[in-house]
Amino acid sequence: MEEAAANAHAGGLTVIAFVVVVAVTAGLGLMRLKQPPLVGFILAGVLLGPSGLRFVSTSNENVTMLAEMGVLMLLFFIGMELSLKAFVATLRPAVMIAGGQLLAAMAISFGLMAISDATVPEAIILGFIIALSSTVVAMKMLDDIGELRTEPGRIAVGVLIAQDLAVVPMLIVATSLGGSEPVDWVSLTAKIVVAVAVLAGLLWYLGRRPKLKPAFGPAVENNVEILALGSLAFCFAAAALSGVAGLSPAYGAFIAGLVVGASTLRSPVIHVVEPIQSILLVVFFLSIGLLIDLGYIFDNWQIVLVAAVFVIVAKTLFNVLLIRMAGLRHKTAIEAGLSMAQIGEFSFVLAAAAFASGAIGADVYRLALAVTAISLLVSPAWMVVMRRIEGEARFGYAEFREALAELYEDRVENVEDLGFWLRVRGRAIRRAWRRRGAPKPTVQERPLKSASPRPGEGSAAE
Repeated sequence: MEEAAANAHAGGLTVIAFVVVVAVTAGLGLMRLKQPPLVGFILAGVLLGPSGLRFVSTSNENVTMLAEMGVLMLLFFIGMELSLKAFVATLRPAVMIAGGQLLAAMAISFGLMAISDATVPEAIILGFIIALSSTVVAMKMLDDIGELRTEPGRIAVGVLIAQDLAVVPMLIVATSLGGSEPVDWVSLTAKIVVAVAVLAGLLWYLGRRPKLKPAFGPAVENNVEILALGSLAFCFAAAALSGVAGLSPAYGAFIAGLVVGASTLRSPVIHVVEPIQSILLVVFFLSIGLLIDLGYIFDNWQIVLVAAVFVIVAKTLFNVLLIRMAGLRHKTAIEAGLSMAQIGEFSFVLAAAAFASGAIGADVYRLALAVTAISLLVSPAWMVVMRRIEGEARFGYAEFREALAELYEDRVENVEDLGFWLRVRGRAIRRAWRRRGAPKPTVQERPLKSASPRPGEGSAAE
């Protein structure tokens, strides 16, 4: 009996060791490709899950529990890292853009409902899912291109935080739309109003006063064990109280993070909690990979592919348009808009909660998981390609305009002469193309005043 128990224990450790090795290997491989490691963790989950080698089952309660803890820790960490002053500074454009994203996503989802047999609850949930972007992926991509602490990064982070705050009422709605009983919209609205009011009041209160100074702060700030255990206890206790009150546990975790982040213990707590949060997040992304049904994707690859491409392109266009409408620069709109083109990790949580409550069916659930995973996987490459295309187009257009101005000089165009109009623009395109292919002058060869030719120069090349 004891020998059988020992063998089972050893087998369990072997599986855990194998899962960890595969996850780390996949993460390192994606890092070498300059992609976020979390994409590798999702792929590791697909490989090890029911669609792959079947090492780990989606029914494994330990994996599910650790993944849920990872979500709570992610919100707790976001709350701690939230700079209230920076968020307030970008509050107006961030809320406008996030609200516009939600309206656009709802328009898309209800448009799909009109041409399919989806129900109203499914359209609402799909709108929520499409509206959210990945905080982890977007911040990683902005950091990789050096824009995280510039204007595009500040705007994107503000919008992502606004989305994270919206997850709480979205979860309340997602869990309330299911079941055979009709939705009690009065009770649902009351829950959302209370949640938003408490959060707004807390943000206002913490933003107007100096750092909170816990009485036990000096005694524990250098004690790693107490800080780690106390932080976890505070996070999970707040999450439990929030759940008992009928709100989402994630809401309580975020509130706990805001309180800790506004205290003098913020820096030491972040230092000791970050490794724990990283481990739990790995489990969370692994669990996402476990949920992806490769059989469903292969059988329905056309609709999955079309939906994924449509969502990524539509989100990019709407993001750029909304950021520009908020009065921000073109460069800010491109960088921030591309960074938020994917569907976020909280969309998995929303989809799972809605499916568990019966608000969405199995096919909608699997489609949502597949499209979300694909958008996360291709988002970094999409940003690299689109930034390159946009940059080349913008640079080429600027050179074309410069060449056109040189060719016109003081000449007055006759608008009725179509042949002249076409010839001039053809010459401008050829001149701009030759300049792009010409070798760049060295620093010593460059003129002191300007590297571009003066109007009228360079016509001999024609």
